[in-house]
Amino acid sequence: MAKGVKPRVKVPKSASAGEIITIKTLISHQMESGQRKDKEGNVIPRSIIHRFTCEFNGQSIIDIILAPAISTNPYFQFEAVVPETGEFKFTWYDDDGSVYEEIKSISVI
Repeated sequence: MAKGVKPRVKVPKSASAGEIITIKTLISHQMESGQRKDKEGNVIPRSIIHRFTCEFNGQSIIDIILAPAISTNPYFQFEAVVPETGEFKFTWYDDDGSVYEEIKSISVI
């Protein structure tokens, strides 16, 4: 597991049925490309978040495959329609096999 990885997500607490909401996500991660060398000249192993997904009540909303050129601390902002009260599940997949998850609930009013 990479050090200091911290996912952050902003989802409104409530919305009207059928409303389009804006979701913002950021994950603190070094995103090492595997092409740099340390002080001793050894290659620093690749360590990136290679996939990001978002589901609402089990239905896929977004599924992104990331490349080594992605910046440190990847940020995503996207819109989603809220048909009903439920949960958004955000998942980040790391090269080292680690999986980071965050769940946010939203109520339809």
